Amino acid sequence: MNVFRILGDLSHLLAMILLLGKIWRSKCCSGISGKSQILFALVFTTRYLDLFTNFISIYNTVMKVVFLLCAYVTVYMIYGKFRKTFDSENDTFRLEFLLVPVIGLSFLENYSFTPLEVLWTFSIYLESVAILPQLFMISKTGEAETITTHYLFFLGLYRALYLANWIRRYQTENFYDQIAVVSGVVQTIFYCDFFYLYVTKVLKGKKLSLPMPI
Repeated sequence: MNVFRILGDLSHLLAMILLLGKIWRSKCCSGISGKSQILFALVFTTRYLDLFTNFISIYNTVMKVVFLLCAYVTVYMIYGKFRKTFDSENDTFRLEFLLVPVIGLSFLENYSFTPLEVLWTFSIYLESVAILPQLFMISKTGEAETITTHYLFFLGLYRALYLANWIRRYQTENFYDQIAVVSGVVQTIFYCDFFYLYVTKVLKGKKLSLPMPI
């Protein structure tokens, strides 16, 4: 554990709380990609199966349970409680375009060909692209609510802090997880344009808007 890991976890948790708070207060989930939330729920489910087999620390266990609960509550709100407000017409990203290559890569590139290890690897690869349906939805509608942009910012910040965590661990422990690092870099790259727009528009009180696709 180091400060970057803790800050990354807190940033991740804050992103999820912001999203849940937005949905609950407004009683509306428009502008939020249900498909991205399904992918994140799948990420946590396949990654945290070791809850039943491997105890690391109370902190680790509590965070895993909280992330799982937040993910599934979010999915329930979108497809259950507030489904009438869900913008399904703009949430049209084809999930098979992500799932098929991620599943294939998980079987080809992993540290150990065991069920738990393959599922963990799958979760790492999937997390790196899980935000794409949300970014696609924003590009399709041309804009995003301020609270949604805050959610995306803290989600991207979490990945950036985790990269710093891996660098720190390499320096202090000589530990290097190639799968996690490469996937983290890929995921952070997806956020780069958004970070620029967030700093130049949202932090200045402007609404984030994008050119509409032709």
